[in-house]
Amino acid sequence: MLTLSSITKDYPTAAGPLRVLDGVSLTLATGEAAVITGPSGSGKSTLLYIAGGLERPTSGTVELDGTNPYALQADALARFRNREVGFVFQDHCLLPQLTVLENTLVPTLVGDPDPEARDRARVLLTAVGLEPRAHHRPAELSGGEKQRAAIARALIRSPRLLVCDEPTGNLDSQTAETVADVLLRLQARQHTTLLVVTHSTALAGRFERRLAMAGGRLEEA
Repeated sequence: MLTLSSITKDYPTAAGPLRVLDGVSLTLATGEAAVITGPSGSGKSTLLYIAGGLERPTSGTVELDGTNPYALQADALARFRNREVGFVFQDHCLLPQLTVLENTLVPTLVGDPDPEARDRARVLLTAVGLEPRAHHRPAELSGGEKQRAAIARALIRSPRLLVCDEPTGNLDSQTAETVADVLLRLQARQHTTLLVVTHSTALAGRFERRLAMAGGRLEEA
């Protein structure tokens, strides 16, 4: 379960602190999927990064299955993100010098040896339709293929939480639909809690639970 309680986030400015999030609370059950929409600058990406352990809130608490990542020391927080959270961004963030298979395996290169990682990677690449492209590099892939590779990489550790920031933002409508199909199918298969931020009404419409961010506050849509 993901629980955000009374989250605030302030950024310093010359005129004083700028409040981006104002007492936001959210609970997602294990395996639940939700989407957040809202105008640019409303704080939705900031909330996503806080939920994923990437950005510390000014106040409030974050818990994933009882663990508060921001109560951990820096090295423990890094391990927590690596093992418990998967990330998919608008830009796929694949490493250009690595093959699709090698990119998928990147999260498993940190920490203890993971002898089953390569087998899991191949299963995931088959699931996202990229097994024939496993030994291609990102420059040889289409935009949709790159995002499907990014989804496989995000799920290689079987994380408890998957956070996605505009995962179809750079794609045409047909490719975006394919990527959304892959994302939601694999999330359901792994029973991973999923939180997505998007401007896309088509993607948002795929979710039963929809939330809206405005003025630093979050409401059920």
